[in-house]
Amino acid sequence: MQKELDICDQSILITGGTGSFGKAFVRAVLDHCPKIKRLVVYSRDELKQFEMAQEFPAHQYPALRFFIGDVRDKERLYRAMEGIDTVVHAAALKQVPAAEYNPFEFIKTNVLGAQNVIDACLDHQVRRVVALSTDKAAAPINLYGATKLCSDKLFIAANNFKGTRDLRFSVVRYGNVMGSRGSVFPYFLEKAKTGVLPITHPDMTRFNISLDDGVEMVLWALEKALGGEILVPKIPSYRIIDVAEAIGPTCKKEIIGIRPGEKLHEEMITFSDSPQTLDIGQYYAITSSSDFSLIDRYTKSGRGVKVDSQFTYDSGLNHDFLSVEKIRELIQIHIQHDFKPI
Repeated sequence: MQKELDICDQSILITGGTGSFGKAFVRAVLDHCPKIKRLVVYSRDELKQFEMAQEFPAHQYPALRFFIGDVRDKERLYRAMEGIDTVVHAAALKQVPAAEYNPFEFIKTNVLGAQNVIDACLDHQVRRVVALSTDKAAAPINLYGATKLCSDKLFIAANNFKGTRDLRFSVVRYGNVMGSRGSVFPYFLEKAKTGVLPITHPDMTRFNISLDDGVEMVLWALEKALGGEILVPKIPSYRIIDVAEAIGPTCKKEIIGIRPGEKLHEEMITFSDSPQTLDIGQYYAITSSSDFSLIDRYTKSGRGVKVDSQFTYDSGLNHDFLSVEKIRELIQIHIQHDFKPI
């Protein structure tokens, strides 16, 4: 059995480190590992880095470093990877409508940028890599989802080129992050002030995960993933109409139609994925179709069992849905502590 990793003994780099996930990840790592060797925030926005540095001052967090760079810039990534043991890849362009209008910009960041990260890890002494994905990468119908599917495939295939090194590439795929930039919750919280909430479709559903749970999953993957798997959490779904009711019960609900590239329901595990999918407890693991030994390593160690051959994981068919009251409770916990419905 492969040895688990202690991240507190590592030098970690996170791409996209000033985003919603990045800031939450940095906070969690510094709380969990106050004496971590080094934690490098790699991102292209110097203002966000400046603001983050005020939140995490150098005299309190001497291991924290800020490195301006773009994942499109391979030479800069190589410079940033010096002495790094562990990489979390969170940098991405992710707005679905923008991807439909600017497709190649998304390809340059989400696909070519992903390969740059992989090459930099392979050519340095990196030991663990976890890349963030999205439910939109499963059976994608939009450009953003297609780029993330390509990225997932690149990271999983990177395990084929590590040679004899103890280097593992894994992917974490989850649904809409509650309260992250561009998500429906902060959008509805602001729109509710106008008295009208735009609903794309009354039957639309989405998976839901909090930032804290997303960070916890990535930390779990860094320490325990075997390499070559796409990890999927067991999380609840919500109906968009229920989110609107939770936030603005007195607001007018205006049906505006599904936007370009959107699905009515999201999938995280498709029917075609089921032969390679394992139930490993709090998560599912979609194993690489080119590495059959991975299923054996999970099952023979007692860490996983194969799912049913007809298994799918769809937000509209989920057994666990958030009620209106539960949505309000989660908003108060994760987004706005003084929240009151309008």
